[in-house]
Formats: sequence, C-alpha cells, structure tokens
Amino acid sequence: MMVIPAIDLSEGQVVRLERGDMSRRTVYSDDPAEMARRWQEEGAERLHVVDLDGAMQGRPVNLDAIKRIVDAADIPVDLGGGLRTLDDIQQALDLGVRWVLLGTSAVGSPETLQAALHRFGDAISVSIDARDGRVAIEGWVETSEMTALEFALSLQQMGVREVVHTDIKRDGMLTGPNLAALRELAENTDLRVIAAGGVKSLDDIRALKELEPLGVVGAITGRAIYTGDLNLREAVRVAAGRT
Repeated sequence: MMVIPAIDLSEGQVVRLERGDMSRRTVYSDDPAEMARRWQEEGAERLHVVDLDGAMQGRPVNLDAIKRIVDAADIPVDLGGGLRTLDDIQQALDLGVRWVLLGTSAVGSPETLQAALHRFGDAISVSIDARDGRVAIEGWVETSEMTALEFALSLQQMGVREVVHTDIKRDGMLTGPNLAALRELAENTDLRVIAAGGVKSLDDIRALKELEPLGVVGAITGRAIYTGDLNLREAVRVAAGRT
C-alpha cells in the first residue's frame, strides 16, 4: 500500500482546508515545487494534487503551480479539481500529470466520463467524495442522492479501475479514516480504492493496510504530514510492511 501526500493548491500556494471549507484555510507553503521535492525525498511514490480554486470555479486555475510540481518530482502525480471537459483533461495530461481525477463531471455527466475513458484509458480515475455516505459535487458544496457504493458500482460497470474515496467530514480534521465506508467499497467492488480524509497516525496506516487484500491500495494524507502529527518516512515504511 502507498502513502500519498496531498498538495492542495489555492492561489498558487500549498494550503489545507477543514472539511473542504475555503474559509477555514491554512497556508503551508508558497513553493509547491519544493513541497513536491520534500515529499519525494521522504519516500513518497505518488503525489495527489488538488486545484481547489479549479474545483470551485469549474475549470483549471493553478496550472503554473501544477506544472512546477510535475517538473520538480520524479514520481507520478494525480490531479483533481475543476476538470470538467475532455479539453481540460488533455491539458492536464499535457502538463505531465499521470492520472486525472474526475468528480463532479463523473457524477453529472456520465457521457463525458465514458468519452474520457475511451480517449484516455487508465489515465482516468474518479473521486468519490462523500458526506454522510452520499456523493458530493461542485467543490463539495452540493450533495447528490447517490450513495458512494451505488456510484462506485456504476463506475466499475463503465470501466473505471481506480477511485479515491474521501470522507468530507473527516477531511483535514485529523479524526481518522472512515474504515467502514472504505471496507464497504473494497468488499463490494473490484476497484482499486485509495483512502482520503482524516488519516493522521501510524495506527491509521496500519488499519488501512489491513484492508489492502480487499483492494485498498493507497492512503492520501494531508494536514497530518504538514503539522508533523504523522511522519511520512515512517508511514511509508509501515504501509510497505517494512516495520
């Protein structure tokens, strides 16, 4: 299992939000590229980048910062936030991003998702952002009627191979991951599941690693590694089964 550092971008800065609330924002760095290099040096094998401004505006915004991250890192980068069209996806991939994470567009426009899968194949992943078990869209502002599992099953049927599941209420709150929701997804689908939201400690990494045989292949962590609550080097070792 991988531990994947999150680099959330707003106005070109590395920030973290609490529960996706832009008014509850903490700035951790003015240099996204340096942050990418730091996490790679500490053992990360993949980076999770989110264009927060893009998610709110419905179009890519922090392209310069994203390009600097991709150029600075020798490990693959996935990108989410504001990618609603095939042109948006192509633009991201042209920057050197390895995976594009679709969220709102995957929920509201299945035809766009199907076209993206046809055109870009396994470069397409999907974010399942859930609040109280139901899928949230539009930068987490709105909640749909669809459950996370229903959405996951529909994605699998369409040919999606990997999803990132975020429990919005736990995101940025250091409250631990939603293990029950992750287990439900992993047990009932054949998807590669990446956990996000609330990962704060080595015990959380150990608990998630127990779900690895079911298909939980990664854990995204953000606030905990920025505050020092979680040591990334140690977390990578635990996730790899080296300690």
